[in-house]
Amino acid sequence: MSNRFTFGAIGLVMVAALGLPPALAAADSTPNDESLVLSRIDPDHDGTVSLAEAKAAASAKFDALDTDKEGTLDASELTGILSSHEVKKADKDKDDTLDKAEFLALVEKMFKAADHDHDGTLDAKELSTEQGRALVSLLAY
Repeated sequence: MSNRFTFGAIGLVMVAALGLPPALAAADSTPNDESLVLSRIDPDHDGTVSLAEAKAAASAKFDALDTDKEGTLDASELTGILSSHEVKKADKDKDDTLDKAEFLALVEKMFKAADHDHDGTLDAKELSTEQGRALVSLLAY
């Protein structure tokens, strides 16, 4: 029973990070709630996320967040996703915004930090870690 609660709690945290509607979260109460995350960022449905899949999801997220279509994201467009400190750290050209290349470089760095077994893919277990959840916030849209 406690394992089911743990998986459910992780799933709910990840559902919140994805911004999925509560009705969808309630519909899938299985112990493998991490599959909700994978279904959004794992287009080949192999149960893992590769760096290429992560970058593709991040690119789509960038485009969705870039509401003014300037090709950059400032701290206000990244509110709730990255802190202003994280934006400044990732802002290599120091223009107070992240362009897509800077955003994708950050995704790659975070992907590598979450890839605990260094196999080049992230599974549900790795996505449920602190580093994995931080990465998911950059990928899910």
